[in-house]
Amino acid sequence: MPKSSFSQRPFAPRPSEHSSPLARAFLAALLACGACAATGSAHARDRATPVVGNDPGATALPAARVDAAIADYGRWLDRIEASGQVSGLATAVVINDKVRFERTLGYANARSGEKVGPNTVFRIASLSKAFATALTGLLVRDGVFSWDTRLSDVLPFFKLKDAQASEQATVRDILAQRLGLPRNTYDRMLEDDVPYAQLVRRLDEVDMACGVGSCYGYQNVAFSLIGDVVYAETGDFFYHQVEKRVFLPLGMRTATYGRESLEASKSWAHPHRRIRDGWAPFEPKDNFYVPPAAGVNASLHDMEQWLIAQMGGRPDVLPASVLDVLHAPVIVTPSERVATPWRRARLKHADYALGWRVYDYAGETLVFHAGAVQGYRAMIGFFPKYHAGAVVMWNCECAAPSGLMPMLLDKMLGLPYMDWAGLDRPASRDAPAPRNASKRKRRY
Repeated sequence: MPKSSFSQRPFAPRPSEHSSPLARAFLAALLACGACAATGSAHARDRATPVVGNDPGATALPAARVDAAIADYGRWLDRIEASGQVSGLATAVVINDKVRFERTLGYANARSGEKVGPNTVFRIASLSKAFATALTGLLVRDGVFSWDTRLSDVLPFFKLKDAQASEQATVRDILAQRLGLPRNTYDRMLEDDVPYAQLVRRLDEVDMACGVGSCYGYQNVAFSLIGDVVYAETGDFFYHQVEKRVFLPLGMRTATYGRESLEASKSWAHPHRRIRDGWAPFEPKDNFYVPPAAGVNASLHDMEQWLIAQMGGRPDVLPASVLDVLHAPVIVTPSERVATPWRRARLKHADYALGWRVYDYAGETLVFHAGAVQGYRAMIGFFPKYHAGAVVMWNCECAAPSGLMPMLLDKMLGLPYMDWAGLDRPASRDAPAPRNASKRKRRY
């Protein structure tokens, strides 16, 4: 596995075995991506989306319906490819621990002509958060610390503006996005390359949006405190723990952390922007590369193994007892229900769990997350009841692929056809980059 380009050193003295330039690099580079705002009462647990256990005896979707959904998915991808609406894309469908469909299209680098393949590595942005919570779950299971470990007991530098809130905040609060801060606190400063280490020590300057545990507010700086907790409690760097406990045992052979490792990959997807006659690659940025919240690079083959494990197919690595906690709703997120047309039509309820969103999708539980950084987009989702899910990653800020997954999910559930990807609308290949391509775009 390529060496990761980030290390994490919080308040504690660095152990001698980590006294390298690599270790020093991470302290100034922690960032994440993700956004979607909302507030919601923590007392609405009686209305929370239920989660079906990740047991091996999943209910099967009708085989003919699955076959039809996969066939349609392939045809929709054909249309995306033919229209030139995406620079490069990789996607897979997993049913009952088997990869039933795998497809790549377009360019990893349009300038050189290199095509996307199943081992081409993409940035996966905020899909990284689930790796942080999976590692946390394993460490909690091992008794290293608990979900209710108070941050102030582990991190002497941690302070919020409300002193009582500082004493109350726990590991679960930061990973469930319910710390009480306004959404995306300090994200813009992270985008402007202000070091994480500075910003995390300024959380006590921010007015609280609510009490700890009382409302939802998506965070990247605060979420990334889990890396400091892991270091403080294990003496090892966060990224190294994920590699050792998750990447290696799952066979995620091309998964890494950081820009340096992305660019060292044998094949990696360059971010692209629209130009008049097609697509042009550009250099990825460092400023959203933070291990806990947005630092992972992974290929389609890597993400297939991750999806299988999240649906309960690798209990030797991620046991059901851990997955059940990770996927259990913690805080209601009402804004998710109106964020996009497909969400408005399909979601009856939305919650945040631990590094995952949990939706009532037309009466079925969907575990889901999206990610976005400049030049990259990714989505992953699955029905735990049916052990059926999909992942899609693409290397441009184009909108059409984001509608493909809900179209596939609709087809799997036998819902009426809706063109969430805009495939039936005329598309101009010469259109300028969408407005949401701005670097100020809200992150997922």
